[in-house]
Amino acid sequence: MGGAKGKVRPSSTNQTGATPTKPLLIETVADLTPDTSNVNLGTERGLGMLERSLRKYGAGRSILTDKHGIVLAGNKTLDRAAELGLKLQVVKTRGDRLVVVQREDLDASDPKARELALADNRVAEVDLEWDTEALKALQDGGVDLGEFWFSGELKALGVDVPDFAPVGEDGQNRLDEKATATCPECGHEFRP
Repeated sequence: MGGAKGKVRPSSTNQTGATPTKPLLIETVADLTPDTSNVNLGTERGLGMLERSLRKYGAGRSILTDKHGIVLAGNKTLDRAAELGLKLQVVKTRGDRLVVVQREDLDASDPKARELALADNRVAEVDLEWDTEALKALQDGGVDLGEFWFSGELKALGVDVPDFAPVGEDGQNRLDEKATATCPECGHEFRP
């Protein structure tokens, strides 16, 4: 499916709080909505590198949307691709298959292919700036940031970390035990 050069739909278009029931038919970049919860602010240098990479090497990997066209991964790539007028090719999946982007114009031994591989990794590294407030909002909404960061890393980002340390199975059993209580009438000790 192709799309004309154009703008990405503003995030308010389908992120109104109401959940659409039918998956969106995605045909152009205008059908996609940036993620308002994106935790990567990006960097000026990284965005410039991303744009140069797309211009010089073309698209090297996919972006990820939900069924309603909200971009979950690749917001900055989408923005730059839209500015450059790249067309879309949508692959529908439920996450049970690995989506492979096979570039028919590249050979791994060509310098252009090696440069694209370097650009892919380096842009990801340089264009990363965590949005601390967005991370805190995700944490407040029930997202377990401990799945992705150690507590020291979260503290360095300015994200609050609970003061307790995780315990093993033996420690959990102790936490589940009730303290002994004493009846004020007869002095009998019991566990509530």
